[in-house]
Amino acid sequence: MNLPRAIATLGGIGYARYAPGSAGSIVALPFAWLIAYEAGRFALLAAAVGALAIGSWASELYTAQTERNDPSECVIDELAGQWIACAFAPTTILGYVLAFLLFRLFDIWKPWPISAAECLHGGIGVMADDVGAALVAGAILVGLLHFGLI
Repeated sequence: MNLPRAIATLGGIGYARYAPGSAGSIVALPFAWLIAYEAGRFALLAAAVGALAIGSWASELYTAQTERNDPSECVIDELAGQWIACAFAPTTILGYVLAFLLFRLFDIWKPWPISAAECLHGGIGVMADDVGAALVAGAILVGLLHFGLI
């Protein structure tokens, strides 16, 4: 497996038979927890930005290799998006469950303006809708925190 493919598919996790995007998000959760617990939520957000940069590069090369815009096995975008959503959540089981559910809901549903990112191609196109889904999930999490609901 070449390096861009390994990164884009999270070491092959993207080849999961069912729900590869959800598999990528689930795998991202313990790493998000570890980063946030040890270094804080800002460090998790910084790690997500790093994952976005590396993921954009790897996805750009992988989509060129496969000649497909957003292959389902390309799940580095789920890791980056899940980390962004988790950066807005409290470091609790409930916070991370909600971050997972909200991120997956908006990543799958893709309401406007998230769906607008689908016109982008290459590595940025792969990553953009997940960033949008993560930011919407994050906004909801901040609202829930503000009103003391989590």
